[in-house]
Amino acid sequence: MTRGKLDAPVVLGSARAEHIESMIGQLAELSEGGPGVTRLAYSPLERRAHALFAQWMSDLGCSVTTDAAGNTIAERPGAVPGRPAIGVGSHLDSVYSGGRFDGIAGVVAGVELVRLLAEAGMTLEHPLRIVAFAGEEGARFGQACVGSKLAAGLTARHVLDELTDRSGTSLSAAMREIGLDPDSAAAQGWDADDWAVFLELHIEQGKVLENSGAAVGPVDLISGSTRLSFVMTGRPSHTGGTPMLNRSDALAAAAEAVLIAETLASDDTHRGTRATVGRLSVEPNSITTIPGRVTFSLDVRDIDADRQRRAVTEIVGRVMATCRRRKVTLEVNLIADTSPVVMPLWVRQALVAGAKELDVPYRVLGSGASHDAQMINTFVPTALLFVPSRDGLSHVPDEWTEFAQVATGVDVLARAVIGLDKSMTASERVASKEEL
Repeated sequence: MTRGKLDAPVVLGSARAEHIESMIGQLAELSEGGPGVTRLAYSPLERRAHALFAQWMSDLGCSVTTDAAGNTIAERPGAVPGRPAIGVGSHLDSVYSGGRFDGIAGVVAGVELVRLLAEAGMTLEHPLRIVAFAGEEGARFGQACVGSKLAAGLTARHVLDELTDRSGTSLSAAMREIGLDPDSAAAQGWDADDWAVFLELHIEQGKVLENSGAAVGPVDLISGSTRLSFVMTGRPSHTGGTPMLNRSDALAAAAEAVLIAETLASDDTHRGTRATVGRLSVEPNSITTIPGRVTFSLDVRDIDADRQRRAVTEIVGRVMATCRRRKVTLEVNLIADTSPVVMPLWVRQALVAGAKELDVPYRVLGSGASHDAQMINTFVPTALLFVPSRDGLSHVPDEWTEFAQVATGVDVLARAVIGLDKSMTASERVASKEEL
């Protein structure tokens, strides 16, 4: 780390809640309308949000590029050429009728971090890259973390054709509509040698921090997620003309399947498992016709990889038995499968050290939600820092985190980044001497 004036102490200021509020407010205005915020993955609105982020970073003197997957990367050069970068960031897309903080708080935190360094005249030894990932939410295409998975080389080309939204538009077609090339996106992942470490700030989406009184939460593990699509096909017929014993009711079978998933995830042998049916479509969707076809999603999450997969297998097995009994055919397709991740201890310790330096109360906790950090961690050491969520609400219009709470998270994040820059620089110097 170099200093603004030779040997003069550098004083890093504090993150400003009003800056964070302004940026989050501007991004919240980029929405389809209706309750909350709707800014879907790989949509023109998402690209407008990325363009706004790019402008903020350019104004702070950063160079800005967009990779093949649509991830926007702003770089502040380091003092020593050729060193791998310290990365910070999150995403800018939302779910349908979501909140204004999920993902966005982490991107805004990166912008505020660069402002703090610039105002202090502080340059890190390593380059600092702030990333706005594309398509983190699985709301539109069913698969979460599309941009970060592509960066990590975790998504095959054919998957971009197979994933579709409610209108039948494939992910690859959506990418082309906004000027991205799906072939390049699947082939051009990030080079691990270009990155030293990556950190993400995110709202908790739970109540642990709020209930404990902790201001920040370094995350020790992120749960895995298996997502499936079920298609049940029965026999549509008149509700008055078909006796109950002669029915092949696809919706009745689906209703039983929902309860199977809920019951299994609630029993004593699956503590830590969460199973959710969040989307269901009924055909012909007529009040006087027995449902002949039902399509629904299932999302199974767990911090234990074996238990996660066992739960999925058991749920599918029980649903198959239900369909046979009800004379309904069943088709099950895998949408996505991600294992739980244990975050590297040494990176998390930098967040803990930052909290201690500022005397900020913290609590180490796990994450039940997926995050871009989970994917980047497959090839770059990564840390995740939570800030509180009011009432634990997320993915809804009432999602809320105080701007001052985000600012506190930025201050801790800044100290962690500076600490990592110093420690990695010292390690690199030792390694260089050993090579000599």
